[in-house]
Amino acid sequence: MSDTHEENAAESMPIKQFKTKDIPPDSFFSMPLYADKKLILAAPEMPFTQEMKKLLEEWEFENLYSAGDYSENYTGTAAIGSDSDDFLDIESSGDGDKIVRAREFYNDFLTYTNKVFTNVVLGNELSFSSLANDMKSICEIIREERRFLLRVQKNMPSRPDDNYLASHTVKSTVIAVIIGSFLKLPNHRLIELGVASLLHEIGMLQLPSKIILSRDPLGPKEQEAINNHPVLAFNLLKSYDFPLTVTLAALEHHERENGSGYPRQLTGERISLYSKIIGVACSYEALSSQRPYKDAKDGYTGMLELLKNEDKQYDETVIRALVFSLSIYPIGLYVMLSTGQKGQVVDVNPENPRFPYVQVFGELNPDGKNKVFETSKDGLSIVRPLTREEKKGKNTNP
Repeated sequence: MSDTHEENAAESMPIKQFKTKDIPPDSFFSMPLYADKKLILAAPEMPFTQEMKKLLEEWEFENLYSAGDYSENYTGTAAIGSDSDDFLDIESSGDGDKIVRAREFYNDFLTYTNKVFTNVVLGNELSFSSLANDMKSICEIIREERRFLLRVQKNMPSRPDDNYLASHTVKSTVIAVIIGSFLKLPNHRLIELGVASLLHEIGMLQLPSKIILSRDPLGPKEQEAINNHPVLAFNLLKSYDFPLTVTLAALEHHERENGSGYPRQLTGERISLYSKIIGVACSYEALSSQRPYKDAKDGYTGMLELLKNEDKQYDETVIRALVFSLSIYPIGLYVMLSTGQKGQVVDVNPENPRFPYVQVFGELNPDGKNKVFETSKDGLSIVRPLTREEKKGKNTNP
């Protein structure tokens, strides 16, 4: 699960040197363009503009580097990650090293989660103290690197060997811990929440794989089995003497405020806080992620669906925590801006989640990093999320 073939492929390709003064303005490189073999200046779909050239010459960057070549027109080839939605994230970001570390953490967390799940399947005993000790450092990283983890996980490409349940668990846990941090849970409770989120779906591991992986509509018996997975998780965790707060989270994460959930149709205050948080985190993750039976919604559409809170399914305080932690245009989302430029949401505005901070592709600071702007009602604003084709550079028109 921790395969980093994209980075390895890049490292194996010879890097060529180009004289800055000789590169024609508005040309396109077929591979990422670097200023010093580390600082990425432009992704393949980004033109090498006259402004960029002038700025680099002023800062005495005489030579630039790339594994590709330049041409007058954009070819649509992003050799590495061309089938991925997130190739812009690494290639056009001034925070490339932090993004790479976030990817490494994500892949390591995915590997760790798969190991935990394997132990469950093999019947090995689970230890709360051991998991809590591991979760302590995981929570610290999530809190410190929140912005970069959200950018990575929103755009992390699916691989053929991905375990959907593990991937869903990792993404939901990151979101749940972020929500818990916003709600200012003390450290020991944040760790409990993280463990609960890590284990909330383990009851699914005790069901036949043909039910879990089915692409067809489930029959009454199969649906009954699915609806029983919270009880299976509760019983398993209880048998290993996990704290009641954790076992209840596994039991109740599908309960809803209006009593429409399962398995006990609980309402409002009868549902534990961890369950409410995990329920919102899971629902947002499910809305914005690819599934075998449905296409993913973009993060903005998924967020709007949760904000509607139809039939009052979710706790309003937890929904508010999600919105103020990710923004209405969630961190990681690629967007079309009012200027006609493309950008990526990179941080929330704590004063107003409608107007997050965006990194604008093609707008550089003197240090070569992409400029970050605060969006607003009367200034630079987000028009809409980019389509999949636009993210890949196939259609750059608004």
